[in-house]
Amino acid sequence: MSGAAATGNRKLVFAVLLCTLLTAAFLYFFYFLPKANMGPEQPIAFSHRLHAGVKNIQCQFCHPFVGRSTHPGIPPVEKCLDCHNYIIARHPQILKLQHYFDTRTPMPWVKANYLPEHVLFNHQRHIRHGIACKQCHGEIKAMDRIHGRRFKMGFCVKCHREKKANLDCWLACHR
Repeated sequence: MSGAAATGNRKLVFAVLLCTLLTAAFLYFFYFLPKANMGPEQPIAFSHRLHAGVKNIQCQFCHPFVGRSTHPGIPPVEKCLDCHNYIIARHPQILKLQHYFDTRTPMPWVKANYLPEHVLFNHQRHIRHGIACKQCHGEIKAMDRIHGRRFKMGFCVKCHREKKANLDCWLACHR
C-alpha cells in the first residue's frame, strides 16, 4: 500500500470516528441529558412546578398525612377533582383523571423516592422539627416531574449530624 493510500485511509477512519463521536454527543445532549434529572413519567402529566410553585399549593394539601403519619399519603383522584371539576375540566389530562374517578380505579402513581425496606422514615417527626420538604426532596416548586431519589444512609447521617439529631440506629431509623 502506498503512503498516499494509507494517509487517505487514516483520514477516512478519522472522519468516520469524528462523525460517530459527534452523533453520539448530539444524541446524549439532545435525548438523554434533559431527562437525566426527571423522575418517572406519571399516568397524569402532573406538574409540581405549576401546582406547588406557580399556584403555591402547600405540600400538605395534596399529601395530607405528612404531618401526622409515617407516610405522606398520595392524593386520591377525588382530591384532584376538588379543584379540577371547575378548573380546566375539559383538558385531556383532567379527562383522564375523571376516567379514573368514574371507573373507581385508584390513580396508578409511579413511585419516585425509595428507601431501603428496613428503614422506617417518619415524615411526622421531621415536619414537627421544622424540616422543610425541600431539604430532602429538593426544590419541588421548580420541578415539573419529581426527580426522585434513592435515599441512602449517608444522606440521612450527614443531616442528623448537622442538626445534632438522634443517631441511634435502632431508635431513629431501623426497624
